[in-house]
Amino acid sequence: MENHLDSLSDRIRESFDQQNEIRDKALAQSRDLTRHAARAIRAIHRDDTPLAQEFLAKADKLAAELRTGLVDEPDLYFSGYTQDALKEFVEAHLTVATILNQNWPTPEDLQVEFATYLNGMSEVVGELRRRIMDIMRAGHSPEVERLLEVMDDIYALLVTMDYPDALTYGLRRRTDIARSIIERTQADVTVSYRQQLLEQRIADLSAQLSQFDLNQEHP
Repeated sequence: MENHLDSLSDRIRESFDQQNEIRDKALAQSRDLTRHAARAIRAIHRDDTPLAQEFLAKADKLAAELRTGLVDEPDLYFSGYTQDALKEFVEAHLTVATILNQNWPTPEDLQVEFATYLNGMSEVVGELRRRIMDIMRAGHSPEVERLLEVMDDIYALLVTMDYPDALTYGLRRRTDIARSIIERTQADVTVSYRQQLLEQRIADLSAQLSQFDLNQEHP
């Protein structure tokens, strides 16, 4: 009996040691993947497209390594930290594609689960708000309207995914957050646009008054 338990104990420890090693490696890869995704987003907000594409390429490689390393470990692959990193990976790809006005890569292109893709999509809304606010500093533009339309399209899709959180990884909460961000952004854009129109009218009126004064001085 004692020898049997010793043998069982050794086999269990060996299995746990192996899984723990795989887990530690996956954690490190997940952190690197999240970091490169964030850098790609930061680069595209700075209009540095080559750098954004460079970070996305590195993220692609990390995501592939992560999937390969966990191909025989579904529990680890579907764990929170792995799917969170892949969610950030999706967010980076969709944000860069949106800002560059390119077609989005599909879940199959990125080789991620549908739920992970949708959660990444939901977080693109926040990045587009940031982009819109940056653009609005220079005044309203057609690009603002285009990005607002993308935000609306994202929400219109997400709100139809009325499934349990166990299937969607908590998508409902992120959908509610996206709606709040969109409403706030629309309000901010409206106020900014009206202010811009008012300032333009004041400038036009000032120019007309100046011209009137000149005409009075030199009839």
